[in-house]
Amino acid sequence: MRIEWHSVGRICSRVYKEMESKMPSRFDGLVNIGIDETSYKKGHKYMTVVIDHDTASVIWCDIGYGKDVLARFFELLTPEQRAFIRCVSADGARWIAACIEEYCPNAARCVDPFHVVSWATETLDKERRRAWSEANQTAKEAKKRSKGRPASGEEVNPEKKQAKAVKNLRYVLLKNPENLSENQQAQLEFLTQANPRLYRAYLLKEGLRLALKAGAAEIEQALSKWMEWAQRCRIPGFRELRLKIKRNFTSIVAASRYGLSNARMEATNNKIKLVIRTAFGFRNSESLKAMVMLTCSPVHLELPGR
Repeated sequence: MRIEWHSVGRICSRVYKEMESKMPSRFDGLVNIGIDETSYKKGHKYMTVVIDHDTASVIWCDIGYGKDVLARFFELLTPEQRAFIRCVSADGARWIAACIEEYCPNAARCVDPFHVVSWATETLDKERRRAWSEANQTAKEAKKRSKGRPASGEEVNPEKKQAKAVKNLRYVLLKNPENLSENQQAQLEFLTQANPRLYRAYLLKEGLRLALKAGAAEIEQALSKWMEWAQRCRIPGFRELRLKIKRNFTSIVAASRYGLSNARMEATNNKIKLVIRTAFGFRNSESLKAMVMLTCSPVHLELPGR
């Protein structure tokens, strides 16, 4: 159409500002909101996004992340609007928790169970990599066998085979037990003898996943039992995870009590990435914000003659 991309970006910004001025305030009646940051460009470029869970729409976004960026959103709200907010879903980021405590002290912060399980899977994968590194080092230091054909029944390079078996356990350890194939179940059975410490880490991950599935009335007791287990597990990574869960204990329980997850927030992040990919990226951050709001906010563009 012989229109420069800079002109397209300015058109998006102008149209959004005109349409927003004709609509009622999007901050009125906020009860349940979700907060997250999403990348919009390579090189750790992030934008902070806030959604309304009740309408599944974006109500605010800005470039950057951290307490100072999120504070701009809360400062746009009146004291009455802040007091009306009941629940805020987010991950375990401390800067989000600090903003909620400062601006919405009466709101319940809800840490999504999906993020809690992802903490456990990351810890488990670090333990797997450490076990593989130790097994690989043992294989390198093992005594070399003499040249020639191996004797009948002699196992060749057992240390190297064990190191390779541990390395290939990644997807077996991360999958839920009910989704394992017969071959993967056999690999897990091998782990019980080959590396009991790594198998114990796997059981801790599964124990946390099952504890988070407990009902609102039972989740506190289930999480407390899991933390007692993690405290005496003698695996440093899971002991650190226990401290992280202890810091966010109230928020994890609140997510179960109110039935609020960050699934809509993650779906919105995917939609934003699709908008960026469709436009082959944005050079102007204001154009990006305008396009996100035109696509994901309550503002609905009506074309002439439609």
